[in-house]
Amino acid sequence: MRLFLVYVLVELAVVVGLASTIGFGWTVLLLVGTFAVGLALAGSQLRRQIRRLQSGLVSPQGAVTDGALVAIGTVLTVIPGLVTSALGLLLLAPPTRALARPAVAALAARGLGRMPLIVTTAGQAGFRARPPGFPPSRGDYIDGEVIDVTDSAQDSAQDSAQHTLPRPPS
Repeated sequence: MRLFLVYVLVELAVVVGLASTIGFGWTVLLLVGTFAVGLALAGSQLRRQIRRLQSGLVSPQGAVTDGALVAIGTVLTVIPGLVTSALGLLLLAPPTRALARPAVAALAARGLGRMPLIVTTAGQAGFRARPPGFPPSRGDYIDGEVIDVTDSAQDSAQDSAQHTLPRPPS
């Protein structure tokens, strides 16, 4: 809620300041213009990313980061306001995306460090390869209960004496 309030106050201050400087009509025209330019740039960057992925010109890691930056830039241009539109346009431009890439990677790594690790297997047979002709395995499942038993020192000494093998005569 606090972040939304900061967003509204910053955008309102910029719009009021700009309207008092260049006029209300030019301010509205600038708002609509940044929205239209942002959508056009987002579409072209999205098509460019898809072409680069299909041709194999970019690594998968770089494609994920660039895709995330294009998506964030698109969302920021669609959100009404001059500040968010300007930030979105900056993220949609390839030169500034290259500058923002390390920061986004660091934020993603920090965010992933807080997430729990969930491991699943793929399909019914998991990741194990099966020879052809063998049916899919059901997987091993053992239903059991763990009981914690602590023996006293005397009981464990008696048990170990009973279970030792006799030594052969020498």
